[in-house]
Amino acid sequence: MAPTNSPPAFEKEQIFGMAEKEMEYRVELFNKLTHTCFNKCIENKYKESELNMGENSCIDRCVSKYWQVTNLVGQLLGNNRPPM
Repeated sequence: MAPTNSPPAFEKEQIFGMAEKEMEYRVELFNKLTHTCFNKCIENKYKESELNMGENSCIDRCVSKYWQVTNLVGQLLGNNRPPM
């Protein structure tokens, strides 16, 4: 019988748990980004059903800056981790 290379059950659970945490993090990040940029760029009184040029531009800049800062913070935190 050929040996199987599948990880033990506890490793599978650990991998699944890590993937679940990553998904939760990404959903939370998306929700924060959406909330932040919406509040910054969209007026409370809706005049039209579609975004105008200024709102589109503001949202593009807001999302870009949000991702840049998120990546920078992630890099800084990653560099400050103790070696394993």
